[in-house]
Amino acid sequence: MSTVEVNIHEAKTTLSKLLLRVQSGEDVVIARAGVPIAKLVPMPSVRPPLGSLKGVYSVPDSFLEPLSESELREWE
Repeated sequence: MSTVEVNIHEAKTTLSKLLLRVQSGEDVVIARAGVPIAKLVPMPSVRPPLGSLKGVYSVPDSFLEPLSESELREWE
């Protein structure tokens, strides 16, 4: 992972480009008069906990039953 340092003016004028760089894995340090004051880093991936959608979607019991011969032919 690489780090790039930019001054405040450059950060303001190129924020979209800097965010693309962050999204691709780079860290961006924003500096005022050469002194680092902030760091842009990618957000950690946030995924819902396993099982958190339980009860939201229901699958009928028939879902796991074998397909009939005519249904199988339709898939071929």
